[in-house]
Formats: sequence, C-alpha cells, structure tokens
Amino acid sequence: MRGLVCKMCGYVSLSEVESQCPVCKAKDVFQMKEDAYNYKMLDIEKIANETEKKHIPVFTIVKKCDLIPESECLDVHVKIGEVTHPMLSEHCITEITFYVNNKFVENVMFTPNIINAATVIHLKGDIIGKVQVIGNCNLHGKWFNEVCIK
Repeated sequence: MRGLVCKMCGYVSLSEVESQCPVCKAKDVFQMKEDAYNYKMLDIEKIANETEKKHIPVFTIVKKCDLIPESECLDVHVKIGEVTHPMLSEHCITEITFYVNNKFVENVMFTPNIINAATVIHLKGDIIGKVQVIGNCNLHGKWFNEVCIK
C-alpha cells in the first residue's frame, strides 16, 4: 500500500502530509513509497496463506481496564498473527506502531529472544473511530490491520 516512509527510522505515516517524524523526530525526511506496507482487508479467520497468518495484526478490545480503574479506559491488545510469529534474532517482529484515526499515537519496539510480538495501549474511553496498527517483520516487511471502536 502507498504511504509516506521516514528515510531515517522507517516509520510509515498514514497521513498524506508529514513534516517531522513522530518517532525519530527527524525533519523533512519522508518519501512516498508504493509498497510502504502490506494491506489486505481480510477476515483473519478465513486467511489460508501461512505468511499472512503469521503477520497480520490481530486485535482484542477490552472495555474495562484494571491498570487505570479510576478512569474510563479502553484497552487495545494487539498480537502479530493468528499463528504466533517467531521472535528469533534472524526472524522477528521489530516493532508495532499504533494510530488512531490515521494519527500516530505509539511505537513499541521489541527485542528478539526475550519478548513475544504482542502489546497493549490504553486509550481514553471516549475515543471513537479506527485503531490502526502496522507491525514490522525484519524479513517480510510491514503489515497493516485496523479495528473500529465505538
């Protein structure tokens, strides 16, 4: 899928205009790439391709948060792949980038051999729209998925 990519850190913007990278803070370093990430609107349970099963981000929405119980909080859990993705030095997920309604909100980086390719963000409970995620595999590139929240 077409997108702006930071030449310094590889961050993919879901916006058409970007002057400063929100991840590495570099200025005027974006270039348009036709193959910035893999994008397929698929029902994750109907995917037959093993590569897709290991790379497309999968969401779980939790409407009650135990970590921040005094506020309205919406937890968005993300793991990479319906099938567990390897987390070896030679083949791993390096990062997961979160967006809300096409705006960057968080970038989580992973260390192979220690951690699984899964994370969570805690959104304020009044957020509506789409949560989008791009996961990066060091061998198979960037993979996108999104979920609607209400």
